[in-house]
Amino acid sequence: MDRKAKLIVGGALTVALLGGGAGAAMAAGAADTEAPITGPALERASAAALAHTGGGRVTDTEAGDEDGAYEVEVTRDDGSQVDVHLDGGFKVLGSKADRERSR
Repeated sequence: MDRKAKLIVGGALTVALLGGGAGAAMAAGAADTEAPITGPALERASAAALAHTGGGRVTDTEAGDEDGAYEVEVTRDDGSQVDVHLDGGFKVLGSKADRERSR
């Protein structure tokens, strides 16, 4: 392969790698821009989640969650965390232990 062809192939590979890296960075950044629940919805979602878990404290919220209209993270007194998923009427759709963020 002559020098010009090697430069073209090398340049194309560099562009492809940089483009893939930028796409991965953008996808990771999108996960960090989840909108928190605000206003009266925050109060209603928090109350529903705490009633479901039997207490604790709300440590994170997300509006427009993939598992429902709202997600409320509750940290229990023992330090365990539970994600409570709610529909648009603040009814519990389900919950799961959040092992990913537990400490």
